[in-house]
Amino acid sequence: MNDSTSPPAMTVAAAARHLQSLESAVAQALVGQPQVIREAVVALAAAGHVLLEGVPGVGKTLLVRALAAALGGSFARIQFTPDLMPSDVTGHALFDMKTEGFRIRRGPIFCNLLLGDEINRAPAKTQSALLEAMQEQQVTIEGEALPLPAPFLVYATQNPIEQEGTYPLPQAQLDRFLLKVFIDYPGAEEELAVVRQMTSGQIGDRLDTSRVPRVMTPQEILAVQGAAAMLRLDDSVLAYAVRLVRAARDWQGVETGPGPRAAIALVRAARAQALIEGNAFVTPDDVKAMAPAVLRHRLKLTADLEIEGYRPDDVLVDLLAGVPAPRA
Repeated sequence: MNDSTSPPAMTVAAAARHLQSLESAVAQALVGQPQVIREAVVALAAAGHVLLEGVPGVGKTLLVRALAAALGGSFARIQFTPDLMPSDVTGHALFDMKTEGFRIRRGPIFCNLLLGDEINRAPAKTQSALLEAMQEQQVTIEGEALPLPAPFLVYATQNPIEQEGTYPLPQAQLDRFLLKVFIDYPGAEEELAVVRQMTSGQIGDRLDTSRVPRVMTPQEILAVQGAAAMLRLDDSVLAYAVRLVRAARDWQGVETGPGPRAAIALVRAARAQALIEGNAFVTPDDVKAMAPAVLRHRLKLTADLEIEGYRPDDVLVDLLAGVPAPRA
């Protein structure tokens, strides 16, 4: 029997309907990016954090705001800047003149969905404020461990083309993002639809999420995450995910490969992908579908390959073709 704090059990079919409704709701605001929306929803179902990367103006912030509108719960946005302090993220102890004692003033990180905008513009000491929260679901202030609300998810954005005034994210922090999602330019028809939508009776360029319906609650999110975690996974598919990660470490052109956390992330993401499709079990195709988003930020290529213009995704194409998948 579930205790009073556990989310109610949810069937695979019901969870799939919730996630598919969420995809449709977000698509009302973010036009022409179905793969991006799918990966963002997969991370939600897998209870993982997301690093969104793309040039300015392709909809990174809009995606997160649309998710927040569709999910309900509490939402906060932090604009990362070089002078942002860790206490600006987590909060701090404040002396109360009335009680003549200290009280905790909680920072914006105490929310269900946190948007870290331009996360790579803050230095390492500020990035470190996120590490405990992302891994342990808690924040320590003045020696007191304060739990974060459940669910707690970080969707962080970064711009890959600007180097001035930015700081590379520590590998330990990158590894705590379940997925790294690329947002590219939309196609011609999609871009036409975006421009029509943003210029039809709208004043200025404010991000409009008014048309996004609320389709889930925090309790339903937790129930969906529980359904994803319990999805059936055959030993052969589990072994395939581990083989992919182990092969990536020794693949030609890879200087530093993914650790065991990558295999865990790949299994979690594959389960969520299968759940969205309404399947009661995970297939090798689910693992293949999620491998690029799970592994691309966990690979460091050799200098020779980087000079030649190779990206982690290019290596992952060869990896997925070279590691045999089990028969479903």
